Amino acid sequence: MRGGFVFSEVRQGLRRNLSMVVSVILVTFLSLTFVGAATLLQMQIGQMKTYWYDKAQVAIYMCSEVSPADVCAQGEASQDLKTAVQAQLQSTTLAPYVEQFYFEDHQQAFDKFQEQFKGNSVAKYVTANQLNETFWVKLKDPNQSAIITESFTGFGGVEEVRDQRSYLDQIFSILNAASIAAISIASLMLASAALLISTTIRLSAFARRRELGIMRLVGASNFYIQLPFILEGVLAAIVGSILAGGAVLAIVQFFVQGYLAVNMPFTNFVGLADGLLVVPILIGAAIVLAALASGLAIRRYLRI
Repeated sequence: MRGGFVFSEVRQGLRRNLSMVVSVILVTFLSLTFVGAATLLQMQIGQMKTYWYDKAQVAIYMCSEVSPADVCAQGEASQDLKTAVQAQLQSTTLAPYVEQFYFEDHQQAFDKFQEQFKGNSVAKYVTANQLNETFWVKLKDPNQSAIITESFTGFGGVEEVRDQRSYLDQIFSILNAASIAAISIASLMLASAALLISTTIRLSAFARRRELGIMRLVGASNFYIQLPFILEGVLAAIVGSILAGGAVLAIVQFFVQGYLAVNMPFTNFVGLADGLLVVPILIGAAIVLAALASGLAIRRYLRI
């Protein structure tokens, strides 16, 4: 096989269908950028789960003066009930699971509430006694939070036991939904890219149908005839995937690390190392997509 002839055919095909090739590059670039963003988002969710789940605490909310009567029939938890909760946390049954805990009284809860809702009108109407006194419990293994929940559910003076991971699960479910949406959009755009590649290859083959006939007459193999067309689609897709990889790295460098990491220093974000792991995946996906689309197009529309 003469490599020079194959590459000259590829060059001619790209030049004849330049506008279509540019369209393939742009569609591949956009679709793979969505794929890369969705992949990074999944990596970010994994890092955030590891980071925040390890820091999640279990909150034991004591009864207050505004607690529901059916849960806190005795009204606000007395000092004896709070002492009983502390003794239970320090007991031989629960102590092996508890790394540390601390008690937050009405005033401390009020100060925290005012700080969190500073500037919000709701902060004006909340008093300290309306906020629950709380035991905050950090476990050695956050996955064993059910032990604390079961131990204090229905315990005297306890209004509610809440694992902070339940709040995190809601946030992660939203992030997962956003990731699925990005993947869905990317899938549609990848399908469009595959159709565009197929169309480009068919037009290129139609323009060179006389040359293909001559090649068949002189005994050229099917693979030798199809290879230039496949390479056309693959080269266009590779250019698009490289642009997509550059866009992904730019997102990580300037948006994630340059903005989010600076303004949210308490969270662990994906970095350039993670972005560099995504780039080869995008290039590989582009090669496979283009090769399959080009190969199927030339087989279906040319009787070779």
